Amino acid sequence: MLHETWNDNNLRTVKVKHTDAKKYKVSEMLTAGKQYTVVNETEEYIFVKDNSGKVGGYYKTYFEEAE
Repeated sequence: MLHETWNDNNLRTVKVKHTDAKKYKVSEMLTAGKQYTVVNETEEYIFVKDNSGKVGGYYKTYFEEAE
C-alpha cells in the first residue's frame, strides 16, 4: 500500500484557486484559497492531504503554486 507512505512526503505547497467541479463535489474536501501540501503528483493529478485528513487525488486545474 504505497499511498500510506505518502503522508510523510512534502514535495511543495499549492493553493486552491477554485472548487468548481463538473462531475464531482470537490467543495467539501478542498477549501478555495487554502494551501495544501503536495504528497505526490502525476501528469494529471495532485495528491494532497485534504479537509478529511486523508490523502486525496484531484485534477491539477483546481490548484496554483503557493507564494
